[in-house]
Amino acid sequence: MPKITTADGTRLYYEEAGAGAPVVFVHEFAGDYRTFEPQMRFFTRTHRCVTYSQRGYPPSDVPSEPARYGQEIARSDVIAVMDALGIDKAHVVGHSMGAYTALHVGIRHPQRCISVTAAGCGWGSLPDPAAREGMRKQALENAKMFSEKSMAESAAIYGDGAMRHPQKFKDPRGYAEFMRMLAEHSPQGHALTMTMLQAKRPTFWDMEADLRQFSVPLLIVVGDEDESCLDGSVFLKRIAATAALFVVPRSGHNIPTEEPAAFNAALADLFAAAEAGRWLSHRKPK
Repeated sequence: MPKITTADGTRLYYEEAGAGAPVVFVHEFAGDYRTFEPQMRFFTRTHRCVTYSQRGYPPSDVPSEPARYGQEIARSDVIAVMDALGIDKAHVVGHSMGAYTALHVGIRHPQRCISVTAAGCGWGSLPDPAAREGMRKQALENAKMFSEKSMAESAAIYGDGAMRHPQKFKDPRGYAEFMRMLAEHSPQGHALTMTMLQAKRPTFWDMEADLRQFSVPLLIVVGDEDESCLDGSVFLKRIAATAALFVVPRSGHNIPTEEPAAFNAALADLFAAAEAGRWLSHRKPK
């Protein structure tokens, strides 16, 4: 199994295929390297594509120390993958938890990004401070569930949230595959990721100053049925000058696999424009 080793010794499993401008895919909390299979199959025709499992997600290592998880560590892991594979710049495509990480890569390492995509992003980023605190408490309750129940039990509960229902009802085969893969994950990895990353990461409102200076071509993708991510996605579009917002109708949270054709088409437009230096910004010239 191909793996890279990060600075703290954590081994991350990856797969790569294709040739051309690099694309690095960063999966969501309920996903792994397989989440982006529809994108890997499509974009390897024109790009060098890399997908990997984050720490805590087999076949990558599952560290037992809580201090080896967190938002800054997740960001550093993207750069570690790129460095190990000799990738100077890439399109960084993130989904949900991975989209937050992709944004942090764009903020801290803009010179390493051709573009950034934030799909299904914004859980926990709500206008009301009390609601934001409620989401943090929910994250800790989720962590407790993964700690106390079997992975199969936790997956059945977590994967059946309202944000997943659009795929569940319109694409039952795809949803069944998602649930099967989720049940194969590590409960320890999920509990520690939820406690140290999801519950502690900054919200978009906390990141506002950095997002106002965002300089990398940015595509935001959200399903209109993904209620927990809509407000955050609109806020992000209004704050980041390089942001474009694509709202996919009648779609939920699992957008890369729920609507792969629409998602791939939007990515293809972004990639072409960013590579040609033609991605527009709405920042007023000085």
